Amino acid sequence: MKAILCTRAGGPDDLSLSDIPDPVAGPGEAIVHVKAAALNFFDTLIIAGKYQTKPAFPFSPAAEFAGVVEGLGAGVSGLKIGDRVLGYAGYGAARERVAAKVERLVILPEGLDFDRAAGLSVTYGTTYHALKDRAQLKPGQTLAVLGAAGGTGLAAIELGKLMGARVIACASSDDKLAFARQHGADETVNYGKDDLRASLKALAGERGIDVIYDPVGGALAEQALRAIAWQGRFLVVGFAAGEIPKLPLNLVLLKGCEIVGVFWGAFTEREPKAQAANMAQIVRWCAQGKLSAHVHAVYPLSDTAQALKDIAARKVMGKAILHP
Repeated sequence: MKAILCTRAGGPDDLSLSDIPDPVAGPGEAIVHVKAAALNFFDTLIIAGKYQTKPAFPFSPAAEFAGVVEGLGAGVSGLKIGDRVLGYAGYGAARERVAAKVERLVILPEGLDFDRAAGLSVTYGTTYHALKDRAQLKPGQTLAVLGAAGGTGLAAIELGKLMGARVIACASSDDKLAFARQHGADETVNYGKDDLRASLKALAGERGIDVIYDPVGGALAEQALRAIAWQGRFLVVGFAAGEIPKLPLNLVLLKGCEIVGVFWGAFTEREPKAQAANMAQIVRWCAQGKLSAHVHAVYPLSDTAQALKDIAARKVMGKAILHP
């Protein structure tokens, strides 16, 4: 089968399209013929050896996928050959077939296509866990979303609205903010030209921002924190800016707020039943048309490097999808 392989730490152009043997299902695993795989920002880090997960070489990027079950290992129940599924593998989905643990697969309802399904696990799974489990977002609260046009940002806008929040989308260009408004944002802030702290304070009023969703990091983090409400929650989701911020703890004291870590990968391992319930809800909402799972572009497997470059250049609004 064809697979994109990372054979050494490097950039997108160091990846290779190779022929490798088909996988064999172990106990509790299923073989899925991949119809669509989704890329995320952390794929640019994992191939460079700069992510917390460091797979042994060679490996394939792409953590999430959707496809058709072609084989079953020993001890598998609740799944049959021919089922349409989505799944999350951590890495390894940029190939024609994958062997996946059954507990990481979700059967797709009718009407949910492979391209949209492939991009649900990481961005929507992370974000629903962040807003529901970590921030305990309530109807009527104000949610500020940094990096609002990216995959996780778009998920935060849509899920925030479904959960009854007033959503302020924050991004670096007017085009990205127009995209955010199309997906439900109530207000917008262009931090490419306007001061983020002052803009958030003006929009939030005296109360401040109840929940800040930050997948960007860098200098924006402290600016946003300075606009947080009393007992607000600041969600640490990622560091797309490339810089891990050092937040002044006196602000945390004065605001009585919480800095809350969101490590979805560990959550899926430590609390599989809660993760399964979250994904079941996400899949239902998507099948009902309540979540867009917007696909920015579809790339053939041979163009994986270009897809990763587009993500790194912040050109992707929504998800970049591979077709093996």
